[in-house]
Amino acid sequence: MKKSVFVGALALAGLSAGVAAAGTLDDVKARGKLNCGTNTGLVGFAAPDANGEWKGFDVAVCRALAAAVLGDAMAVEFVPTTGKTRFTALASGEIDVLARNTTWTFTRDVDLKFDFVGVNYYDGQGFMVPKSLGVSSAKELDGATICIQTGTTTELNLADFFRKNNISYEPVPVETDNEAQQQYLAGACDAYTTDASGLAAVRATFENPQDQILLPEIISKEPLGPLVRHGDNEWGDVVRWTLFALVAAEELGITSANIEELSNGTDNPEINRILGTEGSLGEMLGLDPLWAKRAISAGGNYGELFEKNIGVNTPIGLARGLNAQWTEGGLQYAPPFR
Repeated sequence: MKKSVFVGALALAGLSAGVAAAGTLDDVKARGKLNCGTNTGLVGFAAPDANGEWKGFDVAVCRALAAAVLGDAMAVEFVPTTGKTRFTALASGEIDVLARNTTWTFTRDVDLKFDFVGVNYYDGQGFMVPKSLGVSSAKELDGATICIQTGTTTELNLADFFRKNNISYEPVPVETDNEAQQQYLAGACDAYTTDASGLAAVRATFENPQDQILLPEIISKEPLGPLVRHGDNEWGDVVRWTLFALVAAEELGITSANIEELSNGTDNPEINRILGTEGSLGEMLGLDPLWAKRAISAGGNYGELFEKNIGVNTPIGLARGLNAQWTEGGLQYAPPFR
């Protein structure tokens, strides 16, 4: 295990390696609870409701994982993290998995020593401005003040975009989505930039969302997905294939409505393997045969989770776009269960 006196990336890496060696799957089973790092509150993705119960698209991934490993989708402790605190929380072992609008990048994967298990939302960075500003393109924001979360890829993308277009801006740093919302509505910044899905989620909470517009430019690739620590491959496999089970279920037509019927056996061998009526996939993961069935039953397949939390018929109003199944022209694609 590599030790370092340096703070920053190497310190995180050392923490990560040490915690991973303990075996997270065994820890979660022994604890009887999954510790899931999430957002401080982003409606549609991860936020507590009026009763204090966490709901959202990212939350659903953690509930599916808890159902797969522990047999109880509610056996989750949600740990709110900011852009600055999320990686330390994961590296130190405070959380078992981070499912929080986090972009898969080279340095986070390699230098910070994390493993992204997949992508549950393909996104890109955008801009929101008041309709009254009279702007129709991000290229018209020369000299604008822009609210931006610190400790994110958003900062770097913004600098790159303005540099390439030879225009200037004044950053207004914020820690959380809630702070960004408050500053933006108070007029402390002309524009707010983050992942386009995040902008849609924040706008949905406004009293008059129709007074805000999302500019057409998408200035980056933001593949968002759950991540775990390097060096704990067994746990990484469990998280990865739980996510893939949700994606594959949609492709194969396994839904919350028909999963019990399909569990009696079908003429499709892959459905049978996923639902545990054939093969020994669960045993290979260190789980029982019904792990994936429980994960899917927790809230539904990938498409059901999308439509319920962030889809076009919700206040967030996101179309599937790149997040459609590969059979529908999107990028969501699960490797074979065989």
